Amino acid sequence: MTEDAELELRLLLEAIYQKYHYDFRGYSVASIRRRLQQALGAFGCSTLSGLQERVLHDPATFRALLRYLTVQVTDMFRDPGYFKTFRERVVPLLRTYPSIKLWIAGCATGEEPYSFAIILREEGLLERSVLYATDISGESLEKAAEGVYPLDRIAAFSELHRRSGSSHSLSEHYTAAYGAAVIDRSLRSRVVFSDHSLATDNVFAEVQVVSCRNVLIYFDKSLQDRATGLFRDSLCRKGFLGLGSKESLRFSANSSAFSDFAREERWYQKQ
Repeated sequence: MTEDAELELRLLLEAIYQKYHYDFRGYSVASIRRRLQQALGAFGCSTLSGLQERVLHDPATFRALLRYLTVQVTDMFRDPGYFKTFRERVVPLLRTYPSIKLWIAGCATGEEPYSFAIILREEGLLERSVLYATDISGESLEKAAEGVYPLDRIAAFSELHRRSGSSHSLSEHYTAAYGAAVIDRSLRSRVVFSDHSLATDNVFAEVQVVSCRNVLIYFDKSLQDRATGLFRDSLCRKGFLGLGSKESLRFSANSSAFSDFAREERWYQKQ
């Protein structure tokens, strides 16, 4: 990256932070630059400076740009081994709590929190559970709260659900109508969707489980440490932290606060 290009990038991210209070300054430079290159073509801008001018003077441009800057690709029961470990090894310990709270950070369009809610329902724990699902994208949170997904995605979801260790049919948890699958109200009512930034916001609740998958890989080391510090402070004693398949606490400043619980599936337990 040339010196001018590096300056343009810093100025754009600083402008976004100052104007809209979204902080991407601690994101991986390679990742954020790759996404911005895609955005330049979509917005018809030749330089980041040109994009910055539009972002500063047109909030609609920033809302559209946010779709490029945040990761919104996920599936229900993505990496089923992760959810199978939760079902078979974490859930039995959650049964010992009178009330259960989970925090799904970076929830995108809701597939992951609904996956957890479905498992809790199948295991008879949903009625005493609350799931906090957070993201920085208001647009994604709106879609997540609706709980509506195209029917053509359901076959893949169903297979992943089966591989997560379920003996139930996924069809028990949604209603099909007009080419879409609508998640049951009983599931949606247990999930609280809320705006939250791991870069700027603080802990908001004590929980037994934190799941934050495929988010830390887009942060630089300093922001990764901030996020894992939030998870540490949010978790109760002996609480559980789940990360993405390419993420680890190995080099984290907060690694000493956790022990491996299911290393292969990236589940950790607070000391």
